[in-house]
Amino acid sequence: MLKKTAILFYSLLMFASAFAQHENVENQHGKPVTETSELSEKDKATKEVKEFVDHHILDAHDVAIMVDKDGHHIGFPLPVIIYDEGFHFFMSNTKGVDGHEFIHGSPVESNGKFYTLHHEKIYRTDSKGTITLDEAHHPTEKRVLDLSITKSVLVIFLVAVLMIVLFGGMARSYKKSLIPSGVAKFLEPIIIFVRDDIAIPNIGHKYKRFMGYLLTVFFFILFLNVLGLMPFGINVTGNIAITFFLAIMTYLITTFSGSKDYWKHIFWMPGVPVPMKFIMLPIELLGTLTKPFALMIRLFANMTAGHIVVMTLIGSIYIFKNWIAGVAFPFLTLVIYLLEVLVAFLQAYIFTMLSALFIGMAVEEHEHDHAH
Repeated sequence: MLKKTAILFYSLLMFASAFAQHENVENQHGKPVTETSELSEKDKATKEVKEFVDHHILDAHDVAIMVDKDGHHIGFPLPVIIYDEGFHFFMSNTKGVDGHEFIHGSPVESNGKFYTLHHEKIYRTDSKGTITLDEAHHPTEKRVLDLSITKSVLVIFLVAVLMIVLFGGMARSYKKSLIPSGVAKFLEPIIIFVRDDIAIPNIGHKYKRFMGYLLTVFFFILFLNVLGLMPFGINVTGNIAITFFLAIMTYLITTFSGSKDYWKHIFWMPGVPVPMKFIMLPIELLGTLTKPFALMIRLFANMTAGHIVVMTLIGSIYIFKNWIAGVAFPFLTLVIYLLEVLVAFLQAYIFTMLSALFIGMAVEEHEHDHAH
């Protein structure tokens, strides 16, 4: 539902942009529009809102806390690490050949080569920062291997450190007393919930082997989702590369933990006629791939959709600029934002629950096959 709502809002935003551009040329009678300044201002606001939404949901080579009235990002730069016939290191705010910063598209020289940033991708270019586009509007310049510390990578590091500190402290406190203290009072009920309501029902008596992974992935996704809801939050779980990696981890654990019965039911299904086994084999193998794919898309789509809806509602206030928008859109934004808080917890639960379900299916022992 939330994903459909996001698509609707984003489509309306794009329609508003196209409509404003059309009306800026002529009205419905084919005559020049008299309120050119107003329409131009609306057109500009729509474009800025679209850029605002895109900037929030996409990764970047700097962390922008806010944008001033002149359009300059207020924040801090991040290290740029690229490999192109050797490693190249510089900061994302390094001044380029034309005096502007690298993050604003200025070409930067490193070891005799020039590099420029185009749509958050780094290409080798010339001293002028030339980017040539082909018929599909893709740059023809060589794209280099980008190993930079982007804002998503930075937040992942921060969450990893936070989890080590929190749970490391909990482990040390339990050595002194089994009574939880401090942050453990809040985290222990959640840990028990993951164990009793996710791991044990879906995996069974072998759940202890996988509790480390399930707890890690649950809190990792939860912390990233919550940080993404902050005013200057970063939409890490809305990055499909991150959800892909998480899904691959579940797939690898499921695959390498699979029992003999699990693989037997995939490659040579018991109780199925031999001709049907050859038909079902590719379907069953495909099913092992569709499960992690569903995990990847579900988390990515739901988190991205929520951010698009919230950002679009906020931006709509500056597009319409009337008392109705000033009252309605802040209220709708608050409602969707509160829903996003619920979704942040819900998506961590769903990903962990489905991971436990897939693992449980792999380690399940089919006792009925060994009867008699």
